[in-house]
Amino acid sequence: MHGTLAALKRMSARDRGVIIQVSSALAYRSIPLQSAYCAAKHAIQGFYDSLRTELLHDDSGVSITMVHLPAINTPQFRWVKSRLPRKAQPVPPILQPEVAADAIVFAADSDRREVWLGWPTVKAIAGNRVAPWYADRYLAREGFDSQQVEEPEDPDRRHNLWEPVDDVTDFGAHGVFDDRSAPSTRQLWLVKNRPALTVGGALLAAAAATVAGLLTRNGAGEDDPDEAFEAELARLEDRHPLVR
Repeated sequence: MHGTLAALKRMSARDRGVIIQVSSALAYRSIPLQSAYCAAKHAIQGFYDSLRTELLHDDSGVSITMVHLPAINTPQFRWVKSRLPRKAQPVPPILQPEVAADAIVFAADSDRREVWLGWPTVKAIAGNRVAPWYADRYLAREGFDSQQVEEPEDPDRRHNLWEPVDDVTDFGAHGVFDDRSAPSTRQLWLVKNRPALTVGGALLAAAAATVAGLLTRNGAGEDDPDEAFEAELARLEDRHPLVR
């Protein structure tokens, strides 16, 4: 929140810029063992909604968006304080951090209200809207083991909860789950190409309706309904190149 306000102070003076909140599916759907994290993400979601309406009210040239991430292979799972009996892991399936970076860069230029990254994010947010009671029971059953590996946690290992760790080591962007993390997701491609897919789907639907009407007018058993089909398809291709 303070970072957003610091950026907004400078962006407002220029009347341009994009503020991106890097969030999580857990902003909408809480899971066990993550109450503090989920509470923070829920709070930022509320802050974001309020700030967005204020910027719109002021007709500001500054925009704000939010990217909701799934499980990402970052170093946090071996660096944060944990009271779990076994070492923590992101809930599979896991994506590499480069995929998250791709979604964030896309969000900066897309003017989308929100960007959902990965099928797990879609399922968590959309599924919780439809059947939160099912998500409650599923997470109660699966949510504990899915966040831990078999290796026991060391309760005395160094962590960065109470103070920064005095270490010059650069841990980079990747965690220890490279062998289990996907370098891409088709879902992001669909998100990026949503306008074209929407137009293409509408044109195909129109073409299908036109062809169905032609076949109905020709009737079963009449001469060459296929010729009418081909002629209509050619006409549509001339008018709408996307049909090709």
